[in-house]
Amino acid sequence: MSSARTPTDGNCVRQHPRRHPARSDGLRLFCRARPLGPVSVLAFLALSFVFSAVLSAQDGASTFVPVTDEMLENPPASEWLMFRRTHDSWGYSPLDQVDRENVQQLGLVWSREIAVGTSEITPLAYDGVLYIPSFEDTIEAVDSTTGDFIWRYTREQPEDLYAQVGFNAKNNRNIAIYDRLILNNSDDNHAFALDAETGELVWETQILDWEVNPATHSSGPIVADGRVVSGRSCRPWGGPESCIMIALDALTGKEVWRQRTMPAPGEPGDETWGDVPFEKRHHVGTWMVPSYDPELELIYFGTAVTSPAPKFMLGGTELTHLYHNSTLALEADTGEIRWYFQHLNDHWDLDHPFERILVDLPVSPDPEAVRWIREGLEPGETRKVMTGIPGKTGFVYTLDRETGEFLWARPTVPQNVVVDIDETTGRAVENTEIIFTELEQEMLVCPTWVGGKDWEAGSYSPLTRTMYYPLRNMCARMLVTGDTNSPRAQAFEQQVAIYNLAADHIQAPGEEYLGTVYAISAVTGETKWLFETEGATYSVVATGGGLIFGGDSSGRFRAFDHETGEVLWEVGLGAPAMGYPISYAVDGRQYVAISTGPGSLRHTPEGAARARGGSLFVFALPEGRQD
Repeated sequence: MSSARTPTDGNCVRQHPRRHPARSDGLRLFCRARPLGPVSVLAFLALSFVFSAVLSAQDGASTFVPVTDEMLENPPASEWLMFRRTHDSWGYSPLDQVDRENVQQLGLVWSREIAVGTSEITPLAYDGVLYIPSFEDTIEAVDSTTGDFIWRYTREQPEDLYAQVGFNAKNNRNIAIYDRLILNNSDDNHAFALDAETGELVWETQILDWEVNPATHSSGPIVADGRVVSGRSCRPWGGPESCIMIALDALTGKEVWRQRTMPAPGEPGDETWGDVPFEKRHHVGTWMVPSYDPELELIYFGTAVTSPAPKFMLGGTELTHLYHNSTLALEADTGEIRWYFQHLNDHWDLDHPFERILVDLPVSPDPEAVRWIREGLEPGETRKVMTGIPGKTGFVYTLDRETGEFLWARPTVPQNVVVDIDETTGRAVENTEIIFTELEQEMLVCPTWVGGKDWEAGSYSPLTRTMYYPLRNMCARMLVTGDTNSPRAQAFEQQVAIYNLAADHIQAPGEEYLGTVYAISAVTGETKWLFETEGATYSVVATGGGLIFGGDSSGRFRAFDHETGEVLWEVGLGAPAMGYPISYAVDGRQYVAISTGPGSLRHTPEGAARARGGSLFVFALPEGRQD
């Protein structure tokens, strides 16, 4: 259902500080909005007409240029308009003003405190404004050259919401922009749109009833051909109908399609659940951000583990329980599944929901570097591939993104989960020695559910045709239990009831360092360079200046040479540098932005001692030295 809010609804306070080009009246806006109930279609259309009329009346004074599909597909170099900047999830900025020769001159331009608890965020940069998602459904707009405040939107939530949807929902990794709208998913299971100039609510659509079919929105949407597309983690008590991917009309919020991640009786894949009733099929989420190929008209989602995770508790270890831990290629128009590829039959919460890098390149895996290569593969053929590290295991997978055909795969960090991969089908063979078969078993599992790889994003540079990934050398002593509150389970560092697992996370035996950045050729699969550090490493961004920027849990933010991995510049930020870094430009000056947050990995003395505050830091070359 959809509903609309008039410009006067909610609790908005205007102030008159200095003028900003995004608002011709010089006003700054604070908005605290309450979720609306449904309105009739006629009322919605009437309100939409009124809103359109108001926008038209303001057009004479407004300088805001609406964001189009063409801009999203080919963004200006100066802008960062979505999660990984482009639909192909490269995490690459072509800006080259800051380069390997001058990066040591990079200095702080401004910083700004962000909401307590905010951590894993991606600001959007458009036309001199940063749009910043933060904790508990708050979005701020600030001047991207000074950090000066423009507006803030905060959504009020029911008091008992997070007990149902999970506290991870308070996170807000990304938002989207389209036309004149800032778009997001809410903690109370709605999608909503804000006026990009004022922060006022334009429309909202209920996706799920959080009291009946709760889901967790820790990531936001992308816009694909005018549709707001998003996934979510789904709470086990929400049943299979909460485990959905959805597309809405970006301008109105009207639903276009929704697709479940688990088949119902009579649907393809139903047999992979054995005798498990449909209503007992739980928690195959899509909690990270999809990629999109506008030419093939395919949207690529990655999926997560079942609940419970050990498959002996869900009908049998031999069942594959589609579509958990898979890549799903969905038709953009309908949401129908064109193809799928299952990466792992997962018993340990080793999700595979992360960014899929889409690129056209020669497929020439080096047998010295790549353990599993498709039988009969002709090296050197240029293919449309989906590549990267889609899951917590740290495996690189390269697939044909038109068909889902397996091309090659290789491990990175220490792991004992996969012992083989079928070189024809790409199906992984799991290590039977660590597959749980009964309650109270304890196993050493590498990596653990915090990675390997986790939510931290890698990047791809077309200059080197190399992927850059922050990864961790971690394992866990893992327990399967029927009661995570039992004394034995409580003796472990972490308990996750929905998976029936408890774990002590440890640094991988024999490894000197916890955190790494791997540079891996997308063409050959060989490791070009490897950076190692004591703390956990976080998301990276590649730039046209030959640099890779990324932070770590000790609060260091670094610039690496994209060819050698040499650290060319670094700065201490005082708290874990765990945001998604971006680069943008205004009036010919390039900026690099990174946020700090509370952090969660404290497995080294330095990481445990760091402050947990949240701030946004923006760097640039000194003025007058940009040539």
